[in-house]
Amino acid sequence: MIFSSIKAQEKLITPAYLKAGDTIAILAPAGILKPSRKAVILQAKQLAESWGLQVVLGKNMFNNGNHFAGSDDERYEDFQRALDNKNIKAIWAARGGYGSVRILDKLDFSKFQQNPKWIIGYSDITSFHNHIHNLGFETLHAMMATSLEEKPEEIEETISSFKKALFGENLSYTIPSSTYNRTFDTNKIEGQLIGGNLAILASMLGSESQLNTENKILFIEEIGEYKYSIDRMLQSLKRAGYFTKVKGVVVGDMSLIKKNSTKWGSSIEQLILDAIPQGIPVFFNFPAGHEADNRAIIFGRRVELAVDSSSEQLKVVFKE
Repeated sequence: MIFSSIKAQEKLITPAYLKAGDTIAILAPAGILKPSRKAVILQAKQLAESWGLQVVLGKNMFNNGNHFAGSDDERYEDFQRALDNKNIKAIWAARGGYGSVRILDKLDFSKFQQNPKWIIGYSDITSFHNHIHNLGFETLHAMMATSLEEKPEEIEETISSFKKALFGENLSYTIPSSTYNRTFDTNKIEGQLIGGNLAILASMLGSESQLNTENKILFIEEIGEYKYSIDRMLQSLKRAGYFTKVKGVVVGDMSLIKKNSTKWGSSIEQLILDAIPQGIPVFFNFPAGHEADNRAIIFGRRVELAVDSSSEQLKVVFKE
């Protein structure tokens, strides 16, 4: 089984945190950026510049490749150029959608490994998170440039947590504890956080980008799927060994669940609990994924999850 052959990394390499004067690249490795979205990309550029950063935009990011932001070769070219440029300290995805996997195996990460940088995004960017995790580097699951299309008052924490993570400030969150949470006597677990979008996690199975979840904490989120499809993907992860020795599961946003003509018959939370074997802690309602409140999390970083029984809140602390 491929799962057993993937080396579990105890301590991953942390790319250098950003500081004023550093350069960040905004690229579109997946879905098309229609002309109407140029304004939000420029808004993202201005946001990064307000933090003292220099910003470069991908040469091909506004190209039209039908479903994609340019052809596979054009998107690859932008990403490879940014990976190889040691003066670029972070690559920030403009948007997700679909398409990252189509350029993943084209990329040469040798110069990135010599001069690691933050890879930033969520959803389809999970392809990069998983692959780079297996190379031994931390990545940043956080807002993308087009996240600025949300209402400003709804993304204050999204932006704030992104900036904190990018500049190396301590990350911790306190969120309401869901009644669906499956916890045990200690009410506390600690381990390396990995994961991402559920559909992309499932699509990585059987490849060198498949994760080893042993003694780790798996984060999942999803959007726009039927419940039966979510169950199918969870069953695929289970059969691939994802829940065999995992320490726990954190469930982020499960957004815009589609209604099927045949009712599933239970909540999305119960579906997840039924799919994940008994004995594994499961924590719901972490604010990360496809909602406006999308808190930054560092994949590959050790994290402590603790439930305060008196306040019924979940404390999430990232460890250096």
